Order: sequence, then structure tokens, then C-alpha cells
Amino acid sequence: MADTQEFADAGPLAGYVVVDLSRALAGPHAGMMLGDLGARVIKVEAPGHGDESRTWGPPFLGPNDQPVSSYFLSCNRNKESVTADLKSEAGKELLTRLVERADVLIENFRTGVLERLGFGVERLHEINPRLVVLSITGFGPDGPEAGRAGYDQIAQGEAGIMSLTGEPGHPAKVGVPIGDLLAGMYGVSGLLAALLERERTGRGRVVRTSLLSALVGVHAFQGTRWTVAGELPHAIGNHHPSIAPYGLFNAADGALQVAVGNDVSWRAFAAVAGLDPDDPRFATNRLRVQHRDELVAEIEKAFAAHPRDHWLARLDAAGIASGKVRSLDEVYEWEQTRSQGLLVDVEHPLLGTVQLPGPAVRFDDAPPKRHAAPPLLGEHDETVRAWLAEG
Repeated sequence: MADTQEFADAGPLAGYVVVDLSRALAGPHAGMMLGDLGARVIKVEAPGHGDESRTWGPPFLGPNDQPVSSYFLSCNRNKESVTADLKSEAGKELLTRLVERADVLIENFRTGVLERLGFGVERLHEINPRLVVLSITGFGPDGPEAGRAGYDQIAQGEAGIMSLTGEPGHPAKVGVPIGDLLAGMYGVSGLLAALLERERTGRGRVVRTSLLSALVGVHAFQGTRWTVAGELPHAIGNHHPSIAPYGLFNAADGALQVAVGNDVSWRAFAAVAGLDPDDPRFATNRLRVQHRDELVAEIEKAFAAHPRDHWLARLDAAGIASGKVRSLDEVYEWEQTRSQGLLVDVEHPLLGTVQLPGPAVRFDDAPPKRHAAPPLLGEHDETVRAWLAEG
């Protein structure tokens, strides 16, 4: 059994202890980010079945009597797993002792559940006044719909993301659970600020976010199109609503993407594509957006003459942002991906050496971090309890 603590000895959060009560994705992703940064993350799971994402699949790997979900592997590296029934006195005692030693607690229960377990905010800060609590819900901790369960695709629809994604008239979800992931990321941002504030005040505080908050928080220019300009955005496929040409185009043998962000770049692009930069339909970005359909047709007519790689080479030489549309196997085989440390090898107790998508942040002048495999259910029951017994 790997001693996960040996992997938490490097990074800006080395020495910090995180108690992760969360399940599924938003909270676990936040906990994994903290583990990547060097914190010791102790995941508390229900005996017998644990985090429900352990059952999400296929694909499953490993022995039939102990299958391992690749979904669970995606969001639980650099953690220890301890089991406890939080409704029992023994489970409550274990959690109390963990809270006493912790810097951070992460939870994504429905509103009110933690209070019913006897660990509301007041009780948590009575146990440990320095504790920073990250609470992630589906739609927020208050308001008329606070009690709703929060699952990513439901939140994508409710938060308007699906109305902006896909082809016109066909709402589509983003291909990854973007609401969960963003809620975890926003949560980490908030709790790091709370830890910094604690250095001045000596006290922790509660940081709250939700899937709804995270998704509305990334509406960006689409949001201000409505709130400021009164223009209701809608899905327009693989082209930008405010910049042209900016999107996906077909060449002779496949698709490529092009982004022309200003009128100087437009003139360079037009020279590559054999278009007239002073065509009165296309001379400025505003005109190009107004005549987008005509512009796309002209570009695809030009691009049809040569294969994708021909155009990518010419566009790159002209300084025009462009790229392929890669499948995930191509992404992970791409040398640029590997050069950024975006794949990490870990030793799993059942699967042996497995390769996981790695952390998105790295630090200059820091040696490469070793990572621990996502834990088996209760893998660290003995070591965590022994650590607590040491006082």
C-alpha cells in the first residue's frame, strides 16, 4: 500500500491538511487540485460503496470482483481514502478528530445535510476556528431553489450554456462536465484566498460556490450581450458571434480552425486564402460578422483546393492563429501535450502503472512532482487512524 503522504511533501501547500467529504466530481476535482499543490488530502467515504463515481462506467479496469472506474481515476489522485459512517458515533468521532487537524474541509452535500449530521458551520468552527470550509452545491445555498440536486448537465441547461452550444435550434451540452469542473476550480480559488486571509485574522471562513454560479460566471461576453446590449445570444455552431473569420472550416481532406482577431490579421489571412481584403463585404470585422455566411463560403471554396496541412503551414508562416481538431488519442500522443507535464504515471495497487491526465499548473524551478494513484476504498483506514492517534 502506497503511503500517500510521501507524495504530499512538495508544493506550495505542503503541510496543509484537507478533509474531503465530497463525492462525484466538483468537490473531488477541487480536492485533487489541492493535492496537486502539495496538500495532504484525506477523502472520507461511506463504508462498503464509497464515492458513487467508483461505480460510474464503463470503462472499468482490473479484476471483476474489484472493478476500478476510469471516471473515479480522473478526479482522485493524490488522496488518501478512509471510511466512516458519519451517522454513527464512531464516524462522528473520526470526523471531529480530522477537523481538529485540518486546514480545509470540502463538502458538496445538499443544503442542510451537514447540519443534520451535526457538523454545521458553527460546530465546525467550534471544533477548529481556523478551518476553511468549501461548500459546493448545485444551485446555491439559499434562494427559492436552494434544495435542488445538482448534476452537471442539468446545470448546463439551467445556466444557459446549452442554449449557446451546438448548431442553431439544437441545444447541446459541453463534452466534459464543465459545470462540475468550473465549480471545483472557482472553489479552490476562493479557499486559497480564505487561507491567505487566515494568516491575517487567525480564523477560517466558509467559501461557497455552485454549479450555477460557476457556469453563469463564465458567460463572459455572451452575458453582457444580454445584460448590457439587450441582444439574446443563441447557438451558431462552430463560429464566433462577434469575430470573423473565427471558427471551423473544411479543407480538401478535413477540418481546420482559424482565428482572425483584428483587421491587420485579416489582411494577412486574405493574402493566404486568395481573398480581396478590401472587398466591401469584408473590409472590417463588423462587416465580416454581418456577412459571415458569405465569408465562410468564400473561405471554404478557397480551402477546398488543398489539404489541411497545406493551409496550416501557410497560415502559421503568415502568423495567423490556426490549428487542427484533434481526437483525444491524438492529444495525448502530441509531443506538445507531453512536454507540458500533462500526463503523469502513477502506481495503482490493482492496475499497476497507469497514466493519468496531469495537473494544468506547474511552477518554475520546482522539480517534477510525484503523484499518488487514486486510492482504493478505505486503503488508508489504518494509517490515517494511526496518525490521528499520535495526537
